[in-house]
Amino acid sequence: MASPMVKAVHIIGAGLAGSEAAWQCVSRGVPVILHEMRPKRMTEAHQGGGFAELVCSNSFRSDDKHGNAVGVLHEEMRLSNSLIMGMGDMTKLPAGGALAVDRDKFSEAVTTILQQHPLVTVEYGEVKGLPPKEWGNTIIATGPLTAPALAQDILQTTGEDSLAFFDAIAPIVYKDSIDFDIAWMQSRYDKKGPGGDGADYINCPLDKEQYEAFIEALINSDQTEFKDFEKDTPYFESCLPIEVMASRGAETLRWGPMKPVGLTNPHNPTVKAHAIVQLRQDNALGTLYNMVGFQTKMKYGAQAEIFKTIPGLQKAVFARLGGIHRNTFINSPKLLNSQLQLKGREDIRFAGQIMGVEGYIESASFGLIAGRLAAAQALGQTMDMPPRTTALGALMEHVTGGFMDGPKSKFQPMNVNFGLFPPMEEEIVYKSPDGKRLRGKDKTRFRKGLLAKRALNDILPWAKA
Repeated sequence: MASPMVKAVHIIGAGLAGSEAAWQCVSRGVPVILHEMRPKRMTEAHQGGGFAELVCSNSFRSDDKHGNAVGVLHEEMRLSNSLIMGMGDMTKLPAGGALAVDRDKFSEAVTTILQQHPLVTVEYGEVKGLPPKEWGNTIIATGPLTAPALAQDILQTTGEDSLAFFDAIAPIVYKDSIDFDIAWMQSRYDKKGPGGDGADYINCPLDKEQYEAFIEALINSDQTEFKDFEKDTPYFESCLPIEVMASRGAETLRWGPMKPVGLTNPHNPTVKAHAIVQLRQDNALGTLYNMVGFQTKMKYGAQAEIFKTIPGLQKAVFARLGGIHRNTFINSPKLLNSQLQLKGREDIRFAGQIMGVEGYIESASFGLIAGRLAAAQALGQTMDMPPRTTALGALMEHVTGGFMDGPKSKFQPMNVNFGLFPPMEEEIVYKSPDGKRLRGKDKTRFRKGLLAKRALNDILPWAKA
């Protein structure tokens, strides 16, 4: 238990980052006052008042810790006693090589643990501006849907223009409304992931004529109109609405979410599909599946009409149609110091998507780091940063801008990737165990494996601190 002399850390926002930050604090005996405006005030995307609600996909993406940067980040967080990863593992669903969760059970688990923790006090209601200085040690983790009053106060205080982009939500379909005389179950390349069996996705095939008609319908669809002040807001490239991708060229979707590789149609195994739509399990019962990569800003009527032209989805019943919401984030390299504190207001730290990272796990990872930093401060201690050679450290460098020779001219959200990792210090010998020289994808895979191994070794002292 905490000493009576340890002052509570205030955390604004109980999303992925805020929940993780709270857990890191109380795990070190530091009390937390967790402020959450939902359900008293809702956002454009959330459905309820639970903590760590997933508003878009239910996937934490690849769980491959040996060759994928996201999988490495997963493992680093597990080693660091992450609440988000712990509950993700507990509520996981079959999803090939990815880690997907039952979104409702995941949120319920995170909410229950924090609400019942003796060091957590939850205060519901909107925080309508930057916290008063008498709060002291504070973390703002309000996410990309920060309430306007708080966002405006941040802008007025910092004097920096906020950057913003639109984030789109994919539709969810009832499994029993899908025609399995056309569709089939298979993971790409039959790959097995956490809790999976190599047949974790529903696949709907399109021939060339069907695909071209689908692309034309997307481009000409009835779409959401934005307000004047929103029209110049850029999308985040990793979460483009499907109709925006379609408008970039007829083949764009075939090289993206509708790529037909690694899949064989058992109903017609001798004919290769021109394109394939995949759906991924969205709840533990296996009754709901979300359309992978089908974020959209089409109006509801257009969505139902166009998506039902996909073979296998002619009679689809949608549990949720797609949507669009506006995300905002701060220019972190200019506004934050190396401790994630707001320059000029060192009592305030930021965590999560509002600071310019993209992705569930990336957001939660900054809750983990900010929570540890705030806890150390509350205890009168110091906390080192995770090594740059790790996924956590590489993301820190991206956000704080410390790895740049000069200031960033255009800061943009970033998913974790091996391009953020410093290269191996020693010269790499690209040879297989039998002495053959590695080339192409084999060479890339080998290099990523070395970076992953180094990261998981280097994170251990920091994770256990």
